[in-house]
Amino acid sequence: MSAELIIEGLSKTFAGGKSVVDNVSFTIAAGEIVALLGPSGCGKTTTLRCVAGLETATDGRILIGGQVQSDPAKGVLVPPRNRNVGMVFQSYAVWPHMTVRQNVAYPLKYRKVSRADIGRRVMETLDLVDLGDYADRPVVSLSGGQMQRVALARAVVYHPQLLLLDEPLSNLDAQLRLRLRDDLRRIIKKAGLTALYVTHDQTEAVVLGDRIGVMRDGKLLQMNTPEEIYNRPADLFVAGFTGATNQISGRVVHIDGEFGTIEAGTGMQLRALLPSGASTGAAVTVALRPDNIHFNPHGHGQNHFLAEVVSQRYQGVQTVYELKLPAGRIEAIDGGSAARFPVGSSVPIAIPPDACWAYASEP
Repeated sequence: MSAELIIEGLSKTFAGGKSVVDNVSFTIAAGEIVALLGPSGCGKTTTLRCVAGLETATDGRILIGGQVQSDPAKGVLVPPRNRNVGMVFQSYAVWPHMTVRQNVAYPLKYRKVSRADIGRRVMETLDLVDLGDYADRPVVSLSGGQMQRVALARAVVYHPQLLLLDEPLSNLDAQLRLRLRDDLRRIIKKAGLTALYVTHDQTEAVVLGDRIGVMRDGKLLQMNTPEEIYNRPADLFVAGFTGATNQISGRVVHIDGEFGTIEAGTGMQLRALLPSGASTGAAVTVALRPDNIHFNPHGHGQNHFLAEVVSQRYQGVQTVYELKLPAGRIEAIDGGSAARFPVGSSVPIAIPPDACWAYASEP
């Protein structure tokens, strides 16, 4: 039976005083998938390992299904084997001398499950991960993607309360990664599991997560739905890490509700969403995704500009253009299998105001 995961004020400090997880709190509802997203060293894997019991938290509480698993202040630390969690690692971690069936059956042998129930549950789980026809094959005869499915099946066959996945697709090639990424969410949802998924890949997080938590330097910066993370990032780091690679510096000259007009270069004014508490005259940095820039827009008005094409990078299904504006240079993506705008040409562009996010400039 899947269970709720509650993390309250979780901190982890290693020898030397370095805090790798810093007062992190969030809740995952039963049956929900949450993806922790962030660069290497941000604390996401350490958070997951604390939930699994593979790391000992310095402070805070972890509850699974309402039961306290870790509370250092009260001396509570439930061993990993008693937490009823399944875990899928970066490496396949399958037993090479066993068949697929034997690998998946292994966890049930130590849970007092009858032989008949073991056979039934193993085949149900193998069918769930589309490996029912491979049950009696040596596991080493499988592809990388199939071996990772075996690892997933082994982690869910005993019906854990919580499934933990630590970048399980990182060792696969690009094609296998795409295929298994799309299947993972279906498998987890069909099994009815609560899942915490750690990744540094933004697309994986968006595809798999009901919600995404973005971490940096041990802190949880934002936790929300993929759509909200993508379209209303909480700060400049979240915006940049999720693809808003363009940054334009300017100053607020007018405020109209949650929007403001930014003076961003000689004769260039940009309408953008403002941070809360912004004031006229404040220095801001506007973050903007290359794929939110529209070429040859209809009509005229705010955030319509004439840009010079400085360079282009043809990528088959799209072309990335470097554009020159009074505020500086930005990148824009134009879909299609042919590059439309030659270097040196001028092209009209439009930038939707709600796709421009202004943040207070760092001093």
